[in-house]
Amino acid sequence: MDHLYKWENQKGHRYEVGRNEEILERNARRVNDGLECRYEGCGKVCRSRAGLTMHEKRMHCRNDEQEIRSVLWQDVYPQIKLWEFYQVKVDSAVEQFRTLLQNGAKPDHNKTGGKNGLIIIQDPGWRRYGNSVDMNSALETFVPHSLSPQHIEECCHLLRQKLNQLNEEQLHIVHQHQEQAANCIVGNVMYERLADHGPKIGPVSKKNPLVTRYFTFPYKDMTLEHEMQMLDDPDKTCHFLAFNGWVMGDDPLRNFAEPGSNVYFRRELICWGDSVKLRYGKGPEDCPFLWAHMKKYTEITAKYFHGVRLDNCHSTPLHVAEFMIDVARAVRPNLYVVAELFTGSEELDNIFVTDLGITSLIREAMSAGDSHEEGRLVYRYGGEPVGAFVQPSLRPLMPCIAHAMFLDVTHDNECPIQLRSALDSLSSSAMVSMACCATGSTRGYDELVPHQISVVKEERFYPKWNPSASLTSASEVGPQTGIIAGKLALNKLHQELAAQGFIQVYVDQVDEDIVAITRHCPSTHQSVVAVCRTAFKSPKTHQYSTDIPPMFIPGKIEEVVLEARTVERRTESFKKDDNYINGMPEYTVDIKEHIPLQESSVVNEAGVTSKGRSEFVQEISFRKLTPGSVIAFRVSLDPKAQKLVGALRYFLSQFSPKYRKGSIADENPSEVLKMPLAQLMSKLTLADMNVLLFRCDSEEQEDGGGCYNIPEWGTFKYAGLQGLMSVLADIRANNDLGHPLCSNLRQGDWLMEYIGNRLKHREGPLAQVGQWLEAMFSYLKHIPRYLIPSYFDAILVSTFTTALDATYKLMSSFIQRGSSFVRHLALASLQMCGVGRFPALPALSKKIDNVPYCISPITGQKEQCCVTVAAGLPHFSTGIFRCWGRDTFIALRGLMLLTGRHTEARNIILAFAGTLRHGLIPNLLGEGRFARYNCRDAVWWWLQCLQDYVRHVPQGHCILQSPVTRMYPTDESEPCTPGEVEQPLYDVIQEILQRHLEGISFRERNAGPKIDMNMRDEGFNVVINVDPATGFVYGGNRFNCGTWMDKMGESERARNKGIPATPRDGAAVEIIGLSKSAIRWIVELHGKGLFPFDGAKVHRNGEEVFISYVKWNEQIQQSYEPCFWVSGEPLDPNEKHSDLVHKKGIYKDSYGASSPWCDYQLRPNFMIAMVVAPELFTVERAWTALEMAEEKLLGPLGMKTLDPDDMVYCGVYDNALDNDNYNVAKGFNYHQGPEWLWPVGHFLRAKLHFAKMLGEKTYTKTVTLVKNVLSRHYTHLERSPWKGLPELTNGNGQHCPFSCETQAWSLASLLEVLYDF
Repeated sequence: MDHLYKWENQKGHRYEVGRNEEILERNARRVNDGLECRYEGCGKVCRSRAGLTMHEKRMHCRNDEQEIRSVLWQDVYPQIKLWEFYQVKVDSAVEQFRTLLQNGAKPDHNKTGGKNGLIIIQDPGWRRYGNSVDMNSALETFVPHSLSPQHIEECCHLLRQKLNQLNEEQLHIVHQHQEQAANCIVGNVMYERLADHGPKIGPVSKKNPLVTRYFTFPYKDMTLEHEMQMLDDPDKTCHFLAFNGWVMGDDPLRNFAEPGSNVYFRRELICWGDSVKLRYGKGPEDCPFLWAHMKKYTEITAKYFHGVRLDNCHSTPLHVAEFMIDVARAVRPNLYVVAELFTGSEELDNIFVTDLGITSLIREAMSAGDSHEEGRLVYRYGGEPVGAFVQPSLRPLMPCIAHAMFLDVTHDNECPIQLRSALDSLSSSAMVSMACCATGSTRGYDELVPHQISVVKEERFYPKWNPSASLTSASEVGPQTGIIAGKLALNKLHQELAAQGFIQVYVDQVDEDIVAITRHCPSTHQSVVAVCRTAFKSPKTHQYSTDIPPMFIPGKIEEVVLEARTVERRTESFKKDDNYINGMPEYTVDIKEHIPLQESSVVNEAGVTSKGRSEFVQEISFRKLTPGSVIAFRVSLDPKAQKLVGALRYFLSQFSPKYRKGSIADENPSEVLKMPLAQLMSKLTLADMNVLLFRCDSEEQEDGGGCYNIPEWGTFKYAGLQGLMSVLADIRANNDLGHPLCSNLRQGDWLMEYIGNRLKHREGPLAQVGQWLEAMFSYLKHIPRYLIPSYFDAILVSTFTTALDATYKLMSSFIQRGSSFVRHLALASLQMCGVGRFPALPALSKKIDNVPYCISPITGQKEQCCVTVAAGLPHFSTGIFRCWGRDTFIALRGLMLLTGRHTEARNIILAFAGTLRHGLIPNLLGEGRFARYNCRDAVWWWLQCLQDYVRHVPQGHCILQSPVTRMYPTDESEPCTPGEVEQPLYDVIQEILQRHLEGISFRERNAGPKIDMNMRDEGFNVVINVDPATGFVYGGNRFNCGTWMDKMGESERARNKGIPATPRDGAAVEIIGLSKSAIRWIVELHGKGLFPFDGAKVHRNGEEVFISYVKWNEQIQQSYEPCFWVSGEPLDPNEKHSDLVHKKGIYKDSYGASSPWCDYQLRPNFMIAMVVAPELFTVERAWTALEMAEEKLLGPLGMKTLDPDDMVYCGVYDNALDNDNYNVAKGFNYHQGPEWLWPVGHFLRAKLHFAKMLGEKTYTKTVTLVKNVLSRHYTHLERSPWKGLPELTNGNGQHCPFSCETQAWSLASLLEVLYDF
């Protein structure tokens, strides 16, 4: 309402009412008077007919609707002139404005903000023409050219025009409200008096006025003139009360009686004449008495009742209901709260449910228009589906519908007998009782009361219970009254099913009127099937079909639980009693309970048939299923199926006690089932777990297989169990039994055979696990097909969780004791670490212990089968593209060292050492024989990983003495046979450092399209040096890309083919950090006597000179910040290109690039240097740079690879796009904006490191940041069907279809953060 008068009595009880609504109420009553006057004028025409009053007769005329509208528009609205309460008295306002102008008044800019626009202030007293003009806004809007009378009058004229316009607009708005009010009045009259489905309340009278009253007051009726006068008397208007009610289609979260609502004005309220709207305000302080009074009432209610019903909950302010429910639960914590809501939206329903802690919501079978809709309501609210999945104790929180209290009819809705037929009452009650939820009814339904019982106006008594009640008694009811006997049996059945765990429901629409509902117990697999023939239409007026189709009930029918039908008996017809609320005596129920099928009078028994090899059904035909009949069968599985299910449950009970009920031990089980699965799993290695749980389609294809495909749905992400678990996780949580996977399982055994055969064909313990699964599936294949998805899931969940337990036991204490996020990442590491069909690593020295061997399936010879790290899935998982030097050693610490896979990590480190050539390890390994030595950074990542190995692994320094079998003893040699040339690892390290100091320069072998179809000829030239002045490792040229940002242009159309997008030649910042870390470590090793070299001899200017590692280390330390820090100061002596600076307070991405502006691009690479060599950085400068990176580069999951302010930034990577745009064609922007995940790990680690140095406050804030960032990765990891983290995302975390779905270094970098954390 636009305004509310408020009154507070001596006890603090406040009420409210809108003044314009009061006037409309008075004149709504005037409508009643007006119509009566008009009726008098036509009395001679309508005076009597069959005893009707003239007003009843009048309401049967065709033009009654127009008559009502005519009274409203001609007699009522013109008199009350409601628009005047919204208008301004123009002359007074203009005169006040003129006076201000004449006095030289100026607007207060603090109030107007210097903005034009006339503001009208609503009169708080809501008087006619009581609105006023905000003169500050008028002075701001209408400014005279001078203070001359002429200019002042011009402004006043303009103001007058504007005010007249605004008054006219208000008149139009009020007319719209009045039009809606007229529509609502007429609509309500038509419903109450003429509509077939309405109450037809009869003649217009004082008791039943034509127009519903919205307000009540303690005064006698009076003329309109007196009422208008009284409205100006506050001592009287304070006693006006607004009736409560509800508004169809309104926002239930809005209080329709508060300012801003025009519900009363527009007559949109469906009014309750027995209660008034109470003004609670925002809290107890607004009306202490009311809150205290209702608090006491609520406490008393909760004391004496176990449950409460919140009737029309949507009409109670949410904060009030919340307060009162809290009060009630303080008295009775387990209070049952059922609420009636008419929000029209289950989403809005859930707001009330969650805020108030509602136990159940009222749902009503009477809302259904036919049997199909009624069956849908049973399915919707009646429990989980038959064959539903067993839910784990700890599971994701899923959105769901609120629990229902399912009623056949509620107390204030139309009578079912009037809307349907008396015969339908029993069958609809049976449908309700078969729902697995709270159920209920309303008094009068069972007695077949054929009219609505008004909760407001009904004054008669309910009949008393008497088991011997006469059939015709109005004052008593008994078992033979109405459908009471049937309802009693149905309620007992409902209670029994709930107590015995029949929690699953299946609804089958047999034909137009017949619905079969199954309640199923998932542990014993017993069912009760109720067949209900509804009677929405009376058989006396509607011809029901006599051709009823037979039913096929799976399993064995044990008994008929009950059969009942409503029958008509010879007695007097219904006559409404004056003293008691009586029902129809002419109907009762014929019922039998717990009888053999052969004794049924409703059905004929037919034979038992087989539906496939594992499903037995019993056919029944109906002979007397008349409208309003019900029959319920108790059904069990056939004995063979029961035994097989029992055996399944017996073996599953080793994993969960949920399966003990209904379990039966198999007298002759398979040998493999006699051993606990955990014992079999304990024999598996982590490499075996890679096969059991993961392996993508390309990995399986390399072995001659592939991932399982479901026609018209797709292929699983993995061939292993995780591929299925990712899909089943969503199916299980939603009980989506219609999913194609479930259909595939019901239709055949193909998936079960695929899983078993895939593992059985492996060697050793994996084959045993396959045999175990095959044995379990042998039971599963022979049970009813509708149960297979549930038990298939149970077997897989049990196998999967057992495998996880065994996996974590093989990992480090960091993983075993870690959080769920740590464990998820560790599990994801298995995706990347596996053994392929072909040996990806070069041979290790035979002097190395614990190197795995196997018999080659191709050659039949014994060969090494070491675990390797796939760069990413699915694109980099097999063949020569599986292993990359850079990717492997960025990821190795996280995936292997932190997870405890030390031996496998050692093997990879030594194998790559054996491929050393030109002082480098390969980028693309290609088994060593097809390697490409075209990157400058991989060897430094290898050295960093070696350093991590020595630090993490007990006695890790022993690896320095390990023999390395060299594939290329010299740069030009052909591949040597394993063991032909061997040397200790420390010699390999020394060679790397010496070759860099000496300078590296070569041309790639087989340069040209054979190894790179896009690169230009100059790009095959590899040059790397160490700057003698700074100690920086530098190299590359503008035609090759030697760091991880290695995108080579491919588009001829855009003319970027053969041009690197990010050459990063010169001294790349992360290589400086990595080399500094390596040299510092070598100095430390030498000091401990663990590394025999303290420097290297090189040739400089024709002379051999010795360069000590101590000096090299110091050179980098002294040169780094002067060369890389971008201060932004114009006079900085270290800044050679101040004109290129566009971000200050950062570290350069490179130093000495051929294109100097590239040095100054903000990229996430300096954070790598911060992590591996934090000693290079001044703490304050490091923090400034990190803050800039957080602001500009940090995305939801990854780090932008380029400053978004850069002119070539583009955050969307599309490798398939080929257009004329040089910067994006064929994915040229791969590292020019898309958000890569692995740098986030280094960013967070750097933040944590330097935050500790800046004090506790900064560190605490940083910890919060780290948790927030990692939470997003955790969410993605859990939701991804790949159960991994992607290579990159497009801008703002959007999915990139060209990215690897799970990437080794993305996973590893976050594990490192959590380890440091």
